Amino acid sequence: MNEQRIDGARRAVFAPVDNRARVDAVVRRIGDAIELGLLGDGEQLPGESELAGQLGVSTVTLREALMALRQQGLVTTRRGRGGGSFVSLPEPPGEERLKVRLRGWSTEELRDLGDHWAALSGTAARLAAERTEPEDLVQLRRTAEELAQAEGAAACSRLYGRFHVELAAAAQSARLTREQVALQTEVGALLCLVLGDGEYREEVSGRLRFVISAVQDGAHESARELAERCVRESTARLIALRLSL
Repeated sequence: MNEQRIDGARRAVFAPVDNRARVDAVVRRIGDAIELGLLGDGEQLPGESELAGQLGVSTVTLREALMALRQQGLVTTRRGRGGGSFVSLPEPPGEERLKVRLRGWSTEELRDLGDHWAALSGTAARLAAERTEPEDLVQLRRTAEELAQAEGAAACSRLYGRFHVELAAAAQSARLTREQVALQTEVGALLCLVLGDGEYREEVSGRLRFVISAVQDGAHESARELAERCVRESTARLIALRLSL
């Protein structure tokens, strides 16, 4: 089982959900966290009473949400001693399915998505540079190193998305973190199509290290610009691939 991370990104995952459509909100919150790898494959979720309390919902609502997650193959439940609900990381879609998904986006929609992503990550980097201490960046460094050593586009895509979520968490903004989680579940799988390029993967790893250095130095405008540039380059590659299809 993956080591549990007690950090801002995880706290945002288990923060109380919105009052509207609570079952759907719980399913989306936990499902997005699993898709991004914020909750590790095989990781045991908190007990029903504890998890319901963290999310601010009734145990009935939570059980309905867990049932939906089981139907989606994202959670498995074991009974008896040592039982509970466990994360089940889904298999990534194949390349052809991803290309079909990418064809469903227009270039204007991809640009709009990139603008939103750049705004979120740029703001997160700027705030993180203003608010964090060096010891708060341990998880960001770990994720950047894991990305540099990862094999396979799916693993790289998941780590790349996780980095941007953890950057928002480093900004100490739960709302910004949740926004980033939701966005990464839209764009994350598509990035498999561009992160399969080993040379670009190395470039991304280098860019993330530059972002971390700027955040650590408190260079808030530089951190913002570097994060935005990283996002815009990824978006540009997606758009170029979309046009080639």
